[in-house]
Parts: sequence; structure tokens; C-alpha cells
Amino acid sequence: MSQSTAARYKSQPAGARVQKKESTLNSHVQGRIAAAPERVPQVFWCPDLVSTRDLGPAGVDAVLNLAGVMKSRPADFRRALAGRQMVMFFEKPSLRTRLTFEAGMASLGGTTMFVDQTHERIDARETLSDVAHNLERWVDLIVLRTFSQQTIDDMARHASVPVINALSDLEHPCQALADYLTLVERFGDLKKICLAYVGDGNNVAHSLLLTCACLGSSIRVATPAGYAPNPQIVADAREIAAETGAEIQLLTDPHEAVAGADAIYTDAWASMGQEREVERRAQIFPPYQVNPELMAEAASHAVFMHCLPAHRGLEVTDAVMDSLQSVVFEQAENRLHVQKAILYLLLGGGDRLPARSAHA
Repeated sequence: MSQSTAARYKSQPAGARVQKKESTLNSHVQGRIAAAPERVPQVFWCPDLVSTRDLGPAGVDAVLNLAGVMKSRPADFRRALAGRQMVMFFEKPSLRTRLTFEAGMASLGGTTMFVDQTHERIDARETLSDVAHNLERWVDLIVLRTFSQQTIDDMARHASVPVINALSDLEHPCQALADYLTLVERFGDLKKICLAYVGDGNNVAHSLLLTCACLGSSIRVATPAGYAPNPQIVADAREIAAETGAEIQLLTDPHEAVAGADAIYTDAWASMGQEREVERRAQIFPPYQVNPELMAEAASHAVFMHCLPAHRGLEVTDAVMDSLQSVVFEQAENRLHVQKAILYLLLGGGDRLPARSAHA
């Protein structure tokens, strides 16, 4: 990178304070009312959400605070993106990502078009730059769910409209933001809690590392040898953590990771595109299964988290998935609110950066 990851965010504003509106519309998390934050940024500097690194600490804070406002006062935003159009290209199947983006855009007054790319890659018929320069003339925003992170990077580089990473093999930023919104609702001050992630050092682990670093929280990631997170992601997370005070630990022992933790998180042992590795991974990962015995080593108030879909009997047991400690469906719900906040910030939440030239 041309400048340090942490330095990129030092000059970014944390957002202005605005008058809090009274409302009887409130969100509930397992019977408790979540307080509506007051901060809504007046200027948003981020042209795309390709990586959590695009947001930085102030951007992550802005998304989570606005998501809380939108969750508690949805009626205030029903026409916020009226007349705006979003297109989604998905190379991978989806339940939560597709429906929460479509429902979110509709609830903000906008419209969505979906293009199923599971039969071929987005750039199979023409160059990605040509696709981008077509799309920017028709729609206001592009959402991509792809195999290669490079596809998302290149689309953002060529298109003059915002691009959102809805999942790639490298990162899953929207998921991690929803996860930390769930933790905010449950625990409040994220600087006082520790999240333990056990399993594969995959795209979800990468985004959790970066989001935790931006929030100044604490995370322990335990993976089998050879399955640790991407070294560059880890380096960038630690660079941000040096500015925010976040604590990051990479481990191989799942028991060490979960000891006294406030939240235990896991994901599939084999991600989409790794189907040929399923049998081999099934022999390596059983010690990382989240079961009642492993959960018992965490704090007594600990919650269980999973981005879904879950493979019951593999990375997690039914006893944990269906327990009172499980907040997996709160996470799934919060995908909607976080993505609404991202859409609003990129399209209607403040001043936009100058459009990039199609000939650049």
C-alpha cells in the first residue's frame, strides 16, 4: 500500500451529532430494548465498500450507529432512497445476503435488479471494465457476491457508482458489521468484550479481525496449523489495532481461545468453492467443533455466533445452535439493518466524492 493502513483513517471524521428524534418504534433483542444511537454522519467519505479497510474505525462506527437508528426508527427512512436503483450480481448462491439487500433497498424506497451469475463468472462474456461502464449508466449502486476479491476490486476501480462487497473468498464485510451490531446490542461497550473465533481462517474470520481492530475490541482466532488467516489481513488488522487499542491473538488451541470469552463464533469448515476439500477438512477440524463442552469454557454469559448456513453436527452441534446462548438469528436479522445503513451512507447520507472517469 502507498501509505500505512492506520494512517489512512487519522483524518477521517467520526461523524457529527444530530438531534435525537423521539419514536415509539423500538427493536428488541431477546426481549430487551436496544437504545437508538444519536450519531448520524453528515459527510461520508467512502465511495465503495470493497473491504472493511475502506471504512476504517470512523466508518465502522458510522455504519453501526446508523444501523441502530434505522433499526429503531425504520419509518423515518422509508423514502430515503426513492428513485435509486441497485443491481446485484451473485456468482454464489445466497439466502440471507440476497434477501436482506433486496428487503433493505425496498424498505428505503429503492428498487433492485438481480442477476444470477452462478452459471458463469461476471466477466465471462465481456471485460469487467466494459460491464462496469454499462452498469454505471443504468444504476446507482452495484452489489457483488463473487469468488475472487479481484473482481470486486476491479469493478470498484472501473465503475463511477458505489460498489459493495457482499462476499468474496477474501472478505465478508457486511456479515462482520452485522455480527458486531449484535454484540453491541447484547453487551454495550465493545472495548470490554472478547470474541473467540474457532475454525477455518476464512473470509468471515478476516472481516471479523478487521472490524474488531477498527472498534478497539478484542478477538482470539484459533485455527488448525495451515489454516490461519491471510497474513496481509492480519498485518492490516494489527496496524489498525495499534491506533485503536484492539487486542488480536492468533492461536491453534480452541480451548485457549474460548477460555472466559464473551462470544464464541464459528463458520463452515469448508467454504463455497472448497467442495473438493470437504473430506480432508473433516479429518482435521473436529477438535474445533463448538459443542456444550467447549461453550462451558467461555464466560457464563457467553453467546454463540454463526454466519449461517450452519452444518449441524460438524462445526456446531444442535445443542449449541438451539440453545438460549445462540444469537445466530439476531445476527441474520442485523444483516438487514447494517446493509440499509451502508446503502444510505453510500447513496444518500452525505457528500459524495467526485465521480471517477470511465476512461481512467
